[in-house]
Amino acid sequence: MSNIILVGMPGCGKSTVGVILAKTLGMDFIDTDLIICKKEGSTLQKIIEEQGIEYFEKTECEVGAMLDVTDTVVATGGSMVLYEDAMEHLKNTGKVVFIDVDLPELQRRITNITTRGITFKAGETLEDVYNFRREYYKKYADITVKISDSALEETVEKIVSELHS
Repeated sequence: MSNIILVGMPGCGKSTVGVILAKTLGMDFIDTDLIICKKEGSTLQKIIEEQGIEYFEKTECEVGAMLDVTDTVVATGGSMVLYEDAMEHLKNTGKVVFIDVDLPELQRRITNITTRGITFKAGETLEDVYNFRREYYKKYADITVKISDSALEETVEKIVSELHS
């Protein structure tokens, strides 16, 4: 089986769903945010604060564009879809699944917005980021799974069902 690449906003559940999805399908799992943290020896938020957003974006793009895995569920960082080179590479390795969670639910879920490592430009709000990135998620998605307050298992079932249809 090829890879399954999960995209969506921070807080949509890519990492958590990804682990369960990988177990369900007997695949490996990786999280590109964790690859970045390990490569840089730091947290996402510290990289952004100490090296700047541009450095973080360059690093995230490189990680996505150079990822070489098979039979793997890949949870991408929320901003990965902004890098065409990375997304074209990832899309060529498997199916891209957009985990679509509406803004009010994301606002409820994200309680650590200032320490989570989200790439905000000066003055941007979560709503601004959501509205801007949404078109990119849709652009690259092979499958879109709309989630409201579904349990993790239901989300995984929806993704597996979409993959097999």
